[in-house]
Amino acid sequence: MVDRATHYCPGCHHGIAHRMVAELIDELGLKERTIAVSSIGCSVFLYNYIDVDAVEAPHGRAPAVATGVKRARPDKFVFTYQGDGDLASIGMAEIMHAANRGERMSVIFVNNTVYGMTGGQMAPTTLIGQKTTTCPGGRCKDTEGSPIRMSEIIAQLGGVAFCARGSLDSVKNIRQAKKYMRQAFEVQTKGQGFGFVELLAGCPTNWRVSAIAANKRITDEMIPYFPLGVYKDIEADGTCGSLIQGGE
Repeated sequence: MVDRATHYCPGCHHGIAHRMVAELIDELGLKERTIAVSSIGCSVFLYNYIDVDAVEAPHGRAPAVATGVKRARPDKFVFTYQGDGDLASIGMAEIMHAANRGERMSVIFVNNTVYGMTGGQMAPTTLIGQKTTTCPGGRCKDTEGSPIRMSEIIAQLGGVAFCARGSLDSVKNIRQAKKYMRQAFEVQTKGQGFGFVELLAGCPTNWRVSAIAANKRITDEMIPYFPLGVYKDIEADGTCGSLIQGGE
């Protein structure tokens, strides 16, 4: 972790996620062989805070770029760090096919239900009734469809070795999320396949609430719709797409 002031908005959870990633890189002894791939959005500045080699990918294309990096340098530890507007919208094809192929990479997916950097537009994960700049009356299921649950989708794909959803709204959930991230990193280091961790996060600025209210919204609104837990773990069950809620 680089010792520098953050540029993120007060209450933003990206800083917590960055710290977890950096701690795991150190704990697993991966620093000298890590290559990070960050995509467009608030997450793009990951390389300003973690002292590893990094590649900046076009919007949504981080899994495609990471595929090329990992295949060219299979000795490296490669991970992507992406937001929901990036991964679940313009990058949907890239993440689905990389996961299905079982690319030996790890993906950290930060879901705050909104396009953060570009002005607070509706994202694929925006909740029903949630107001954004492009759905000021609140997301309507009849016209905009339901929020996409990415972890449930990714877990069904054959190349996935580990898939889980954690949250950054409390100390307890942060500690559990880090355990999930460790497993997603380890399936790559063991050559087992694709690792994926979704992190429910807040965006007080675009939600137009306080940091405390953002944490409460994650607890009260996001977690009921996006349940936490392990959705696939080939070491634990050996099956494709099983659901193991509350995995350790």
